[in-house]
Amino acid sequence: MRQTIALMITGLLLTSLAACNTVKGVGRDIESVGRAGERAM
Repeated sequence: MRQTIALMITGLLLTSLAACNTVKGVGRDIESVGRAGERAM
């Protein structure tokens, strides 16, 4: 029972960390598009 709970908690933590990295990546992409738009103008 304890192992199952520990595995579930570990899975949730890993999922939240992956989501955090994804959000950072999207932010970087948006910044790079903004910079490219500024250069084009």
